Amino acid sequence: MDIKITSIHFNADEKLEDFIKDKVDKLVLFDEDLLSTEVNLTLEKPVGKNFDSKVVKVKVKAKGHEYFAEKKSETFEAATVDAVDAIEIQVKKRKEKLQKKK
Repeated sequence: MDIKITSIHFNADEKLEDFIKDKVDKLVLFDEDLLSTEVNLTLEKPVGKNFDSKVVKVKVKAKGHEYFAEKKSETFEAATVDAVDAIEIQVKKRKEKLQKKK
């Protein structure tokens, strides 16, 4: 699966990119029809006591379908885990729905 990581207004280090690729690669275990993934990393200015200033958007393209999740957290790693977990749930639900139709 092709994985494209874009960090907006900053440069993500290699360790973070490797972490993201490792997490996203595991999605193929749930659906082998996944084609590509786009991950966007953004920094938001914290508002008041809200420290959830790291935003991760994950878009996964599959045959005939697209999955999307956007999560905020104090770290990119935590937001990535949350976003990938959300995509995993979407993939599992879609697979169940398709299997029921058969």
